[in-house]
Amino acid sequence: MNLISQVKHLIKKELLLEWRSKYTLNGVLLYVVSTVFVCFLSFVSADKITLNALFWIIMLFASINAVSKSFLQESKGRQLYIYTIASPTALIISKTIYNVLLMLLLTVIALGFYMLVFNYMPEDLPMYFLATVLGSLSFSTIFTMVSAIASKAGNGGMLMAILSFPIIIPVLVVLIKLTKNAIDGLDRSVSLDEVGILLAINVLVMAVSLLLFPYLWRD
Repeated sequence: MNLISQVKHLIKKELLLEWRSKYTLNGVLLYVVSTVFVCFLSFVSADKITLNALFWIIMLFASINAVSKSFLQESKGRQLYIYTIASPTALIISKTIYNVLLMLLLTVIALGFYMLVFNYMPEDLPMYFLATVLGSLSFSTIFTMVSAIASKAGNGGMLMAILSFPIIIPVLVVLIKLTKNAIDGLDRSVSLDEVGILLAINVLVMAVSLLLFPYLWRD
């Protein structure tokens, strides 16, 4: 099969496995809903800047729970089977696309519930929504590659936390600045630098994944 056909079949496999168990989706949704409700009980009179920071903290841990399992939950037998029928490039692309779709769904649900519970409405809602989409893309691409690296180690969870920290902190700083501009209703030209940085990070991480994953997968 060619690359596109392999990617389509691997994405279909991920969707079927998720539909049968619904473990990841239901678990992360429960985490997001319960965390938002606890924050609502604890931060009744918080300002929009604090609520913005809380939202990204919630989404950070939700993305770790959702995306980290993409490689860590794969059994050795399944990995060997996929190794014999698909190319490593098709595998990393399919995993990234599936995680992007999953994170976009979770982000839309989380943002809608967050806005409903806190009566939270940024001045520039389209720009804020664009920032959340870019954040979902960044979390998905970064944690997918880090999960692939961590799956080859014995203590995958600990290694993933160590590897993710220096990469995800700059992304969070840019996201918080971008969403703060949207909350304040600043002119959109002010946020072009942050949007460009996030797009560049996504392209760079995806390029590194495509270059390095085939060597990692052979191990």
